[in-house]
Formats: sequence, C-alpha cells, structure tokens
Amino acid sequence: MFKKKKGLFSRLKAGLSKTRKGFVEKMDAIITGGTVDDELIEDLETLLITSDFGMETTQGILNEAQANLKRRERNDAESLRQAIRDAIRDRLAKHQKPIQLSEDKPHMILVVGVNGVGKTTTIGKVAALFSQEGKKVMLAAGDTFRAAAVEQLNQWGERANCPVISQGENADSASVIFDAHASAQAKGMDILIADTAGRLHTKSNLMAELEKIKRVLSRQNERAPQDIWLVLDATTGQNAISQVQQFHKAMGLTGLILTKLDGTAKGGVVVGICEQFDIPVHFIGVGEGVDDLRPFDADAFVDALFDKA
Repeated sequence: MFKKKKGLFSRLKAGLSKTRKGFVEKMDAIITGGTVDDELIEDLETLLITSDFGMETTQGILNEAQANLKRRERNDAESLRQAIRDAIRDRLAKHQKPIQLSEDKPHMILVVGVNGVGKTTTIGKVAALFSQEGKKVMLAAGDTFRAAAVEQLNQWGERANCPVISQGENADSASVIFDAHASAQAKGMDILIADTAGRLHTKSNLMAELEKIKRVLSRQNERAPQDIWLVLDATTGQNAISQVQQFHKAMGLTGLILTKLDGTAKGGVVVGICEQFDIPVHFIGVGEGVDDLRPFDADAFVDALFDKA
C-alpha cells in the first residue's frame, strides 16, 4: 500500500552495510575458490548461526540450497552462493504479508515492546508514512510511565499532522487508549496507533497490563485491536527471539517492526524470526531519518544485502 520512493534502495543498502560485511562478505571469502565439500558447508553453517539465523533456519537454508543445485553445479561454490541467496529470499517472501486495513474504522494498531527499542519514535515514523498515503491517523499516548514519552509522541504528532490523545504522566494506560478509540471513531479516523509503556517481557505483572488494555478495547469493539505489533531492536540478536515468544504468547502478535538494522552485523535475525514464528515483518529501520523506516520488502532486502556493486 506504500508508494516506493526514489533513493530508498541506496539507503537500504547503506543501512545494511554492517550485515553485508559481517555476513555476505565473510560468506564470499569462504566460498571464493572453494569446492562444495563437507568442510565448506560446515564453515557456512557456523557463519549463518553466528549471524543470528538460528540453528534450524541455518540447516534449512543450506539443505535447500544444496538440493536446488543442478547436478553439474554440485561442486561449484559460486552457484551455491546464488542458491543460498535464493533460499533466504524464498523464506522471507513466504512470510511477507501486506498490511490490510479493516473497513471497520478506526483500524486499531497496538504497539508493544521492551524499553529502549525506539518504540515511540517508530510509531511517529509509521504515522508519518500512513499520513503520506492520505490516511487520517490518530495517536494514543498510552506510555504514561516514561516522563518524556507523551511529549515525544506529541512532537511526532505535529510532524506527521496527526492528533494525539493523552492524559499526562501516570494516567491509566487502558483508559487513555479507550478514550482515544472513542475519539477516533467519532472523528472518522482511518487508523489509531496506540503507544504502550516499555516493559520487560519476563515480568508477568507488566504483561498483564497489556492484556488489560486488550480486554478494555474489546468491550468497545470486539475486533479491536485489529493489529498488535511488536517493535524489536535488531542489535539484541537472539534476545529478540525471546521477546517475540513472550509477547506473542501473551498478546497474539500480528506483525513485527525491526529497528536499528544499521547497527548490527547480524541481520540474519530477520530471517530467523520470520521462519520461527511466521509473523510478518511490516517495517525495518536502517537509520535515524523518517525515510529510514521503510515497509519491509523481501526482494529489496535480499538484493541490498547481497549486491556487490
């Protein structure tokens, strides 16, 4: 649903430079001049695992890549590189799913995540993207525990030309979001995006607060929230997988946003998470600018990662 802008591919490629150097260039060094034997496959397996693809995903990629090599290419390492690239693309494409807004307005998106992942900033950027597409967007300042969160979201609301519903610091988060939903309905907004307080996924009492928000909204509209998105910091690697497990168990996630991909050499975590949970990645962040949060596109991601030029 989002229009592609000129120059985004070059920014995506630049944003993935650490992963390209940490994974693809190391893979090329292993493959160059080699033959496809057990030692080479073992080296590639180690590289994929240390790049946060995960054990099962790594084995699946290598098995599929080897199976797809034509008989005459069995000992051609360069053909294996292409086969690995295709296997990664296939996995990401399989889990790619467009955002589908409901006709029942407002389409409610509840955004969750642990402290420090850039959740509030990400909400502001997503709101700006929807606004650029002509959608009427409202924001709900449900992170009432962090002093700067409400102010920060109000600033993003001004930048994205979106109204923000808030009740100040230490207000009841469920109450704020409930009121925002009523306001969004009354004003005919297309989308309502609700911020929530960052919380440790290991703290059951904090997760229970999110469940309360979900229950309160369902009284207002049994289909709300239509989406629950988790924001993840890609630099946390395997810890991000633990976060997905806990939040999905508590809330039933419908989408993921991975931030700070420009800060890690282990971008394989995107593939590992998609493969393990079958939850679509809707956006990825590869920089600080508004345009550096971009709708996830499997083809563009793989091309930017593997492009040598």
